Amino acid sequence: MLNSIAVMTSGGDSPGMNAAIRAVTRTALHHGVKVWGIRGGYHGLLDEEMFEMKSKDVSDIIQRGGTFLGTARCKRFATTEGRMLGYKNLIDRGIQGLVVIGGDGSLRGASIFSQETGIPIVGLPGTIDNDVWGSEYTIGCDTAANTIIDAINKLRDTASAHRRIIVLEVMGRNSGWLAMVTGISGGAEYILVPEEEYDLDEICDDMKESYAKGKRYILVVVAEGAGRGYEIGKAISEKTGLDTRVSKLGHIQRGGSPSVIDRVNASRLGENAALAIISGLSDIVFGFNRGHVVSINLHDAVNNKKKLNPEFMRLAKVLA
Repeated sequence: MLNSIAVMTSGGDSPGMNAAIRAVTRTALHHGVKVWGIRGGYHGLLDEEMFEMKSKDVSDIIQRGGTFLGTARCKRFATTEGRMLGYKNLIDRGIQGLVVIGGDGSLRGASIFSQETGIPIVGLPGTIDNDVWGSEYTIGCDTAANTIIDAINKLRDTASAHRRIIVLEVMGRNSGWLAMVTGISGGAEYILVPEEEYDLDEICDDMKESYAKGKRYILVVVAEGAGRGYEIGKAISEKTGLDTRVSKLGHIQRGGSPSVIDRVNASRLGENAALAIISGLSDIVFGFNRGHVVSINLHDAVNNKKKLNPEFMRLAKVLA
């Protein structure tokens, strides 16, 4: 059994990370295990920005978005020299295991780190894109989706008032999950995702026909990986002659107080991560499958690509 572990958040922030940190910390402390917090992701690991955490350090954070430990992307950790320095900094403090909360890139770095050094590592999927292989849920995706839905509800009002076409660009460079689930639940007529090809000329012809039949407005939700919203909006305006507006939510999707789902799920994942790492388990990621917490091989999680649920794509076409 390990008696000293560390926890960190890495990559893009996501609502619910604080709940996960809190659960890891308090679960470990409950079992008499020392917990260190690493500030600023892998940067903090290399720059020795670490501190021993007590229960009070994670008080009053479960309702806060972002991550109180801070996060960043670190190019130095991509080098062998950087990872060896990080390992030395852990060993110097007697830290025997590490919990990494982050997305695909962060977990990939953790996998390499574990392979090279042998230090036990357990990962938690923290990304609003919900694109970590092996898990149907990632920390923050529910809050981000609800943020987008709130924007869609408001955009529909103004679109209807002016008989406009609204193009909404949401996050999702390599994954269309956010665009797909919010497009379906927001009643979008068109959902453009990087996993599926689309014909903009065909879409524009369909739009003109719909307006000719009395359509009052049209909502298009596009994942950033499927094309830039402003470019798509400009093309639609030119091809259809219809009044078109574009909205890009940007980083507002990452912020905000986490939803109930994100708080509870992150807490469940954090407890499992803490119990696993203090037991000496390594190279696993905890996620969800059909509502149950499951362990996923870390190597498999970072070396496989999660596919967008084809049922979502079918449903989007039926309901458009």
